[in-house]
Amino acid sequence: MGDRVSNGRTVVERRSERELVVTRTFNGPVRLVFDAWTKPELFKLWWAPKSMGVPILSCEMDVRTGGSYRITFGHDASDAMAFFGKYLDVSPPSRLVWTNDESEGAAVTTVTFEEEDGRTLLVLQELYPSNEALDEAFVGMEDAMPEQFEQLDELLITLSASE
Repeated sequence: MGDRVSNGRTVVERRSERELVVTRTFNGPVRLVFDAWTKPELFKLWWAPKSMGVPILSCEMDVRTGGSYRITFGHDASDAMAFFGKYLDVSPPSRLVWTNDESEGAAVTTVTFEEEDGRTLLVLQELYPSNEALDEAFVGMEDAMPEQFEQLDELLITLSASE
């Protein structure tokens, strides 16, 4: 089972038939890292992997337990692709849980944030409805996640500097 891909400081690991876990430590306090995941104006700056060349068109996030989100990627509305779902648990600044409702085989995502000496350990866990759904997701995830997290690292440097 244990497929494990390590790319720099990001570790993408398959823990079971239905569970994927990504861990990374960021150089920044938990408050800034949590903000980057929950404030649309910050989230837009790092979430889309630059190498894919597909920008975020819109980012609506009502970050509270029971709230919803909708993130649209594309060059214009005609070729746009949307990701959307609901927040099942929002506990600032330590935990976020959301659904990914754009497809049937989508995961429930849990992200935890833990600060240690001014750095933040982030653990992202995705629980899929089936082994097949995880197989499909794992392929794109092992490339995209490390790149997204590099971009988040760069944003945190900027945010820390401007404080």
